[in-house]
Amino acid sequence: MDIQKLILDALGQSPNAIPYFVSQRLKQHFPDQALLETCDREFDLQGYGKAGSCQLFPLDQVHSQDLTSWNSSDRHIDKSPFNAAYAITWQGHSLTALQLQWSAGWATIRYLWLLAEREAIAEAFFHAVCDWNTEVRDEILVFDNGNWRKNNELYQSIQATTIDNLVLPGDLKQDIHSDVKRFFESRQFYSQHGLAWKRGLLLIGPPGNGKTHMVKALINDLKLPCLYIKNFKDRSNPEAFNIRRVFEKARQMAPCILVLEDLDSLIGDETRSCFLNELDGFAVNEGILTLATTNHPERIDIAILERPSRFDRKYRFDLPDNQERQTYLENWNSKLQTDMKLIPGAIEDLTHQTTGFSFAYLKELCLSSMMGWMETREPGTMGQVITEQLPKLQEQIAAGESARKSQPEGKNGA
Repeated sequence: MDIQKLILDALGQSPNAIPYFVSQRLKQHFPDQALLETCDREFDLQGYGKAGSCQLFPLDQVHSQDLTSWNSSDRHIDKSPFNAAYAITWQGHSLTALQLQWSAGWATIRYLWLLAEREAIAEAFFHAVCDWNTEVRDEILVFDNGNWRKNNELYQSIQATTIDNLVLPGDLKQDIHSDVKRFFESRQFYSQHGLAWKRGLLLIGPPGNGKTHMVKALINDLKLPCLYIKNFKDRSNPEAFNIRRVFEKARQMAPCILVLEDLDSLIGDETRSCFLNELDGFAVNEGILTLATTNHPERIDIAILERPSRFDRKYRFDLPDNQERQTYLENWNSKLQTDMKLIPGAIEDLTHQTTGFSFAYLKELCLSSMMGWMETREPGTMGQVITEQLPKLQEQIAAGESARKSQPEGKNGA
């Protein structure tokens, strides 16, 4: 069979006719082989091949159309097949795969067809690829624009994050850490008492006060699969559909951590009902810890915010008080070279001068002051450099607060 001609003929059909057209032609020309057709996003054939779990050989007689993109974070070129055909070797079996993609409105449709000697072989290969794709190995599973992506870079960045260098009031970080550890260690207790083994924590507070740091530290400590949700938006599917997909994936991977950062921006009036059904409906979310953060609790519907069975505990991450700022500055100063250190008594003065600073702004104050000191490198002048930096950051904080107050209040439904 001329597969090159089949591809050209297929792409000349109307979008709705392409899958049936290809299936019919393949079955007609390969009546003795089993045909498996899929558009399941879990079937990542190229990823499975790159992992060395099977061998993929582009068919010589077929032009493989690859899309090239630039990966700015790693500064390298990524290539992904758009329309292609492969010979596959897997566990002593030979299979053939055809992949086609086409546009239907705003959506991009992706179909794959597998040919194998027997149906059992095609289904076993399909199962192996999908099963491999659901496993997370030194990666964070990120959901973005309707697709799951395994992100090793995010995973590696988390490895250096612990609660040890996180300054929070009182026993807050110990309470959160104990809460989460106790949940995952108490499966039998939940079962014995007829309780659903699921938990939701909501971290609340203005930006820059440790919420994201706390989430990363918990992920690093627990060593469990983590699903990070960037958004529920997708050109191909409605947000409600993607919300269901996310929770279905979390149930498959449990016990796991489901991270919803900036919850107020993820869930709106149109998706609230679907989100509540998935979070606290008939489906059993056994072993799922939902960790959500928000800078703007006033924008979250009270049906999400107030009912304990949805987010069992709310932890506040407020602006640091005098003691917390002093502790942060002392920790920073202790790590400086001798010539850069603040003179005795300067930290107490700086603590009072930074009222209203978040931890993020304290970090920026320290970093920008270090860079400023590097210009002269004069011992004992760090305090002077910090004094020069302070007004600039105070102006930024004031401007941000003014902008926040000018924004309309979010709506809280009944």
